[in-house]
Amino acid sequence: MKYISTRGGMPAQSFTDILLGGLAPDGGLAMCESYPKISEQELKTWRGLSYADLAFEIINKFADDIPADDLKKIIAKTYTAEVYCNGDSASDITPLKTLAPGLHILALSNGPTLAFKDIAMQLLGNLFEYTLAKNQAELNILGATSGDTGSSAEYAMRGKRGIRVFMLSPKDKMSAFQTAQMFSLQDKNIFNIAVEGVFDDCQDMVKAVSRDAEFKAQYKIGTVNSINWARVVAQVVYYFKGYFAATKNNSEQVSFAVPSGNFGNICAGHIARMMGLPIRKLILATNENNVLDEFFRTGIYRTRTSAETRQTSSPSMDISKASNFERFIFDLLGRDAMTVRGLWHSLDTQGSFDLSGSEHFKRISDFGFVSGTSSHLDRLAIIRSVKEKYGLVIDPHTADGIKVGVEYQEKNIPLICLETALPAKFAETIEEALKLTPPRPSAYKNIEKLALKFDVMAAKPDLIKQYISAHS
Repeated sequence: MKYISTRGGMPAQSFTDILLGGLAPDGGLAMCESYPKISEQELKTWRGLSYADLAFEIINKFADDIPADDLKKIIAKTYTAEVYCNGDSASDITPLKTLAPGLHILALSNGPTLAFKDIAMQLLGNLFEYTLAKNQAELNILGATSGDTGSSAEYAMRGKRGIRVFMLSPKDKMSAFQTAQMFSLQDKNIFNIAVEGVFDDCQDMVKAVSRDAEFKAQYKIGTVNSINWARVVAQVVYYFKGYFAATKNNSEQVSFAVPSGNFGNICAGHIARMMGLPIRKLILATNENNVLDEFFRTGIYRTRTSAETRQTSSPSMDISKASNFERFIFDLLGRDAMTVRGLWHSLDTQGSFDLSGSEHFKRISDFGFVSGTSSHLDRLAIIRSVKEKYGLVIDPHTADGIKVGVEYQEKNIPLICLETALPAKFAETIEEALKLTPPRPSAYKNIEKLALKFDVMAAKPDLIKQYISAHS
């Protein structure tokens, strides 16, 4: 399996060649040259596999330059009940919770930071450590987070030999739990930087550093944001696992409802569908920052300024520039890298591009995508409704997904809503909706009272470069 750039300016490379990097040298994103196609026999065989064994079968198709025995050991080390149980007795990595016939939640928040991003990030940490050890190398990870990526990355990388993590987050715009979860870490290889701005400012700083090839090479800069291909591929696995759990045989179709900010999670669903998983619809749910919903409804992709980006009660989706979206557009355009390059030039210079009148946009339905949006009041209503009807407390992002998902639900097509995080991470909203404090694992009982370690920085790429230089 070889990888190319969405903008056409990178020679084909192997999985391990792109594993540690972020943006391609031409500013694009790494993509496999073609998607592996899953045969009917493979799908039949995979139905009964454990999560770790299924992960090996799928990831091995994308990471075939890692010796199979080594990859199997890395994956087996990653996906264990000890890592994904939150101190409870959960034995399944991603259990399916059935709310009603045909309506399910795929539980993805059993990892150490109580968010779906642990599923990929724990694997990424082990892959990084393996690759760096083989090459006797070091890595400075530079990332941006709107809430969950940062803690997932830091918990996956803390104490890892040869790795330092520099994580940017928007100052005072995460939940109290999310902030404490990150800033309370005292590990010497973890550096938290609170940026005076919104998430997109943090993301822009990461991309600016990635575009500086000389600095990136000198300080060995890597990324764990969803622009990292390995992270997206790791997320493909739970689409297959969720499908098998919700169906009895492989002749059935399912639809997935996915809360979406940076497009990485639903991009993994797109990849699974391209591989041959019988997905009928990929239902994209946004909050008030509805850039992606606007595109799928109109064909116009218009990013927002920092001032236009709203701070909401589903803060991990307060994103107005969806980094992974370029991968889907690459496929939508028939993998025409030159056109992709032109569209992103228009995005950089004019803040938007328009495919509304094109033949390409007419093909959106061929990829199964539909979309919708929700508001704070919608989230509160869904949280209350799910608790009253099914006795389950859900987080506000998952509520966004359920709200939009049921709008597109079809008879006899199971709907699987992807869980984003445990409600304990967003206690303020749960208390507003239900007048109760959501339970949390014992390890996090008093996390907000821990001492915090972080630095504050203006949203300027030169400042983070100086910071990395001083702490490397």
